[in-house]
Amino acid sequence: MKNLFKTLIEKIGEDPNRSGLLDTPMRAAKAWEFLTAGYHQNLTDIVNNATFTSSCKDMVIVKNIEFYSLCEHHLLPFIGKCHVGYIPRNKVLGVSKIARITELYARRLQIQETLTHQIAVAIEEVTDAIGVGVVMEAKHLCMMMRGVEKQNSEMTTSAMLGTFRDKPQTRSEFLSLIR
Repeated sequence: MKNLFKTLIEKIGEDPNRSGLLDTPMRAAKAWEFLTAGYHQNLTDIVNNATFTSSCKDMVIVKNIEFYSLCEHHLLPFIGKCHVGYIPRNKVLGVSKIARITELYARRLQIQETLTHQIAVAIEEVTDAIGVGVVMEAKHLCMMMRGVEKQNSEMTTSAMLGTFRDKPQTRSEFLSLIR
């Protein structure tokens, strides 16, 4: 990747050998390794057996999980908040694991719609939840820095599984609690 970034710097008309850019290819390569770390992780390792038997049948919500991702269309960041809710069947998930699952999928190239769905499916898979709801709100730099250049636009996506999809009152409760 270091060589690719050096070539990129050259292709835009810059000198990769000038003092301010000498170490940039290596720094950029390290940054991209970090920003795409989700490709080198998996759900099993992230959860790390942090599911616990529970008789809880009430909604569990973790909201305002900040995330940073890269859109697959322009390789530019989209940044926002993720809100996750689920209704346990017989087990709950360690609270930090919800944020870690969000991070796992956010650190891959994709669109927000896909990211939202991936998180919901993963929570459902590891908890066997009765229902899962995920809402993501993000600002997309591909819309802010280029193209239409709309600084205040925000995209909201949701994925509702199980009882969150089938029962309007469950979905309404979740949506009211994350606001």
